[in-house]
Amino acid sequence: MKTRILSALIMLPLLVTVYIGGPVLAAVCLLAGLMGMHEFFKAFKAKGATPSFALAAVAAAALYTINLIAADLGEAYASRLYMLWLTAIIMASFVYMFRIEKRGLYDGMATLVGILYICGFSFHVVLTDQLGQHSILVWLIFLAAFGADTMAYFVGMLVGRHKLCPSISPKKTVEGAVGGIVGSMAFCGLFGWFAVPGLFAHCLIIGAIGGALSQMGDLTASIFKRKLGIKDFGDLIPGHGGVLDRVDSLLFTAPLVYYYIIFIIG
Repeated sequence: MKTRILSALIMLPLLVTVYIGGPVLAAVCLLAGLMGMHEFFKAFKAKGATPSFALAAVAAAALYTINLIAADLGEAYASRLYMLWLTAIIMASFVYMFRIEKRGLYDGMATLVGILYICGFSFHVVLTDQLGQHSILVWLIFLAAFGADTMAYFVGMLVGRHKLCPSISPKKTVEGAVGGIVGSMAFCGLFGWFAVPGLFAHCLIIGAIGGALSQMGDLTASIFKRKLGIKDFGDLIPGHGGVLDRVDSLLFTAPLVYYYIIFIIG
């Protein structure tokens, strides 16, 4: 209970930046991405790996620079630059392993995964915020994630009986997972009803899918932590984890909302 309350308090400043949007939100996402990658790499280093935070920081700076100038370049040209960025970071992560006497496959793969998983996925918050008339739907990223997390916790605590995936997260239950999806739908549905009634059905669909993906994001982070032998990625708040521990579910809901808008809503 205490962890949930503290997590909510930590996220309040982030929600203020979502309301402001624009460059402020982009700057916060960049900072959170850098902090999250640093925590991620630190966990790998504790296991003897040496992923490159310097390379990750340059990749993040390049990604946000492309986004900064994208409006002046035109959509088609900007899309090609994003593809160039993706190709470049894959190549750079491989080249990083060239000092074969000091680095191994583990180092290059951890670097690449950290960039794509944390910086790349979180960047979709910025992309969603830049979708013009649909930019208001950026709130669904957070409502789906927090709605699922909150309701999964309370439903699981009250009526949870059947373990969902005990080898990954022993406390999670099937009942809690279902409650999380329903909670996400409720939060997103209420937002749609009052804020964008014309997209109410889409908000419910995003809530349902987002509720499931949010929990998958949380479980993915749990797998990393279990394999790396750690309880939390960071110690932003002692005993309650770091940045990555607080936003792991958002990393899966952000791409969902963005691509749903692009391909389904239009």
